[in-house]
Amino acid sequence: MQGHAPTPAEKTLDAFEAAKGFMPRDEGLALYAAAVEAGSLGLPLLEVGSYCGRSTLLLADAARRSGTVAVTVDHHRGSEEQQPGWEYHDPEVVDPELGVMDTLPTFRRTLHRAGLEDRVIAVVGRSPQVAAVWGGTLGMVFVDGGHTDEHATGDYEGWVPHLVPGGLLAIHDVFPDPADGGQAPYRIHRRALASGAFEETSVTRSLRVLRRIGQGL
Repeated sequence: MQGHAPTPAEKTLDAFEAAKGFMPRDEGLALYAAAVEAGSLGLPLLEVGSYCGRSTLLLADAARRSGTVAVTVDHHRGSEEQQPGWEYHDPEVVDPELGVMDTLPTFRRTLHRAGLEDRVIAVVGRSPQVAAVWGGTLGMVFVDGGHTDEHATGDYEGWVPHLVPGGLLAIHDVFPDPADGGQAPYRIHRRALASGAFEETSVTRSLRVLRRIGQGL
């Protein structure tokens, strides 16, 4: 992109900083810039793995700027590392009646407080099931769901076919060194590049953004 990278509205950025989640500011700004670019295609921006809406705020702001919508796909029961006894577990997002993770209420509050609910279509379900019935095309796919090979591969294979040429694929938590984190996102990133159907456009810490230039997985 030419000139200065676009930045979210100040209210959005404040909400991003206040929201529960794990994406740092520099990665968030890179994601936002990619979402604005992808939004110019006039197609939905899709996020797999929303948690409590921290990164969703950025996609929603970009969608508002571009005149499109952000679609989020999450079962809102938390990924493996967010379950009780694991490193990223947060008891504040446990349903007190059922005793299971439920990030949906927090997610909705996050969007409401930022005034961005009208730019988000929240789909509550498991990514492969939603992808299997999805009929439209997408300008962006942001993969930030479960970090096992099964989940990351399912997200990649389920959603990339819906991404139009010129659309952007963003993958979070790409760690080339296993000492830094799980390898499943790294493996789908390598797969995308090896397919010849993508070119990398930006690297910001663990966030990779690729542009679709051809067919194939």
